[in-house]
Amino acid sequence: MIRGHRIEKKVETSTFLDSIKEFTEEQICTTKHTFFRLNEEERKVFKDKLIKEYILAQTPILVGIQYNGNHAVFYKYSKETLKLILDIQSTRVNIVTFYIIDNKQIPILQNEK
Repeated sequence: MIRGHRIEKKVETSTFLDSIKEFTEEQICTTKHTFFRLNEEERKVFKDKLIKEYILAQTPILVGIQYNGNHAVFYKYSKETLKLILDIQSTRVNIVTFYIIDNKQIPILQNEK
């Protein structure tokens, strides 16, 4: 894994939720890149609205800041986990990309070992 994509430090869930609570759905932006890792079936399920609902209404199981400055945010999804990469700016949140990962892929941070 490229160093910039690794989690540098953990963020308390409450701190993350406080940082995004003022954003509206319109201020959370997706791009073509957001969905590029998805196959055809996943694209039918994961639409803009669903991803935005996770960010605005769900509590993540882990939040970290990557070495590249983006937030890696993990949410439980069915039997798997959603990993969202977010670029949080002062006036909007850009969803850089997201992955559907196996629960075994949730990182264990060095200071928690």
